Amino acid sequence: MELLARKDVPVEETWDLSLIFPDEKSMWEALEKAKAEVGRFAETYAGKLNTAESIVRCLDEMEIILKAVDRIGSYAALALEADYTDNALREREAKVFDEITRMQSEMAFVDSEILLAPEEELKAAVEKAQGCRIYIQDLIARKAHMLSPETEKVLTALSMSLEVPYTVYNTMKLADIAFDPFTVDGKEYTLGYSLFEDDYELEANTAVRRAAFRAFYDTLKKYQNTTAAAYNACVTQEKTMAELRKFGNVFDSLLFYQKVTREMYDRQIDVITERLAPHMRRYARLLGKKHGLDRMTFADLKIAVDPEYDPRVTIAESHAYVRDALSILGEDYTAMVDRAYRERWIDFARNVGKSTGGFCASVYRQNSFILLNWNERMADVFTVAHELGHAGQNMYSDRAQSLYDCEPSMYLVEAPSTMNELLLAHHLTHTREDKRFRRWVLSSLVSNTYYHNFVTHLREAWYQREVYRIIDGGGSVNADVLSDLFRKNLELFWGDAVEIPEGAELTWMRQPHYYMGLYPYTYSAGLTVATQAMLRIEKEGAPAVEDWKRFLAAGGTKDPAGLARLAGFDITTDGPLNATIDYIGSLIDEICRLTEEIDGISL
Repeated sequence: MELLARKDVPVEETWDLSLIFPDEKSMWEALEKAKAEVGRFAETYAGKLNTAESIVRCLDEMEIILKAVDRIGSYAALALEADYTDNALREREAKVFDEITRMQSEMAFVDSEILLAPEEELKAAVEKAQGCRIYIQDLIARKAHMLSPETEKVLTALSMSLEVPYTVYNTMKLADIAFDPFTVDGKEYTLGYSLFEDDYELEANTAVRRAAFRAFYDTLKKYQNTTAAAYNACVTQEKTMAELRKFGNVFDSLLFYQKVTREMYDRQIDVITERLAPHMRRYARLLGKKHGLDRMTFADLKIAVDPEYDPRVTIAESHAYVRDALSILGEDYTAMVDRAYRERWIDFARNVGKSTGGFCASVYRQNSFILLNWNERMADVFTVAHELGHAGQNMYSDRAQSLYDCEPSMYLVEAPSTMNELLLAHHLTHTREDKRFRRWVLSSLVSNTYYHNFVTHLREAWYQREVYRIIDGGGSVNADVLSDLFRKNLELFWGDAVEIPEGAELTWMRQPHYYMGLYPYTYSAGLTVATQAMLRIEKEGAPAVEDWKRFLAAGGTKDPAGLARLAGFDITTDGPLNATIDYIGSLIDEICRLTEEIDGISL
């Protein structure tokens, strides 16, 4: 299990960034060209955005520059994500983004000057615009929260400095934390972030799993004060920006850009906390009984119901699983899946310094890049399917929309990804009919897809809301406050069904999502829509698939409620959410019933 240096991993398991630029020299040349274009752009339009024609022409030309900047930034950032221990990559990335920040500062006049144009010209610009219409409409909606042109330019120039809390967190997590090996029954085990999250948490051997848990959290504790200081700086800064922009509170500020009401945000957290908890406590009790555990602890929650039936999967086999599962979405979708494997869009390698978890980053109208740490588990296949969901969304929306309109609200950004996980599970249940196999698939769905999105990220969302309440009240947070909040959070959800051992309260240290605004709750929001769309596809077939593709292609041209209506649902009510929780409960009911039939174990 020892992690290799990046230079020692098989190249076929890494992504191919030459799809963006053939080499570093080409990237620097593109950067110099972009800088020249920005200078010309500023000279052409600064002080002259007072007519509909000039506004639309300016935004159309800015889109071309933004496309180039996106490619340059992606090339530098993705290389670093694969190896944070490489100081040359760190230096390059910092230099690139320093230049990008300068370019953004030079173009910062655009938004402010557009809003100074006469109202009749703004209305005419909306009518005249095509790819930038919604950008102008959103800009008008932001007018009340815009600062002076000079202030906006200063804030843009300081954007890299404002990202320092996240940079500190990521550097500490991926470059500085050193985990000592741990020993069980005389055998030494290597420990690292990805090894713990992607392997040991799923380990069937209870002694190894719990020893890894203890060793992991003992190490995290050494870094708790630095991590807390970085996070406090982040949320305090968000509070300051909310006040400067004249929002009532941090929540209003962050939800404004998602185009989501406070009611929709709170409902997602409160309804799941209340209604899903009884189902998940039942699932936890089943795990404890099935594995004969002396007690069910937080360290045991990710084990499989039937670990002996959890097959090892090769990368090649994952391709077949994912391709077959997603074929229901059509030939263009499966062609994208094939390209992702053939052209090396996916970084499977496990190496020192690589980012944990998984993500998909897309270059507009080009292709996507997917990062994960491959451990030959079915959970990894679900991760690949998940990230390809983002790639599929980008494929459809990039074709149909401008750069300004291709990204949906953060509220629904996880819908396409979680839909693919559901389609993978649906496909697997139809490949064989024996009870043990069906239980394995259903438990994979519960322990991977729904646990990750409706439990892990939802508990993050509950905790995050409490932090913002403290900050909104004029307070601050430190390691003790954050740990107390997270322990209360876990105990509230799991009740007496799960023991929360010492160290589990430090789970707040593990996720980068807290540095990305109100992101964690959107995982459950996206999966709510995905679940209902998947059930529609099961029932209706082709018409529901076509509606889903329209949803994907719409990008950010509608608010979340409007996008959901394209897929056939009204998310302004609690109907879809409650129906999804009932569906999760039905899966757990069936897993319990199958376990009683197969093993004679009942709750």
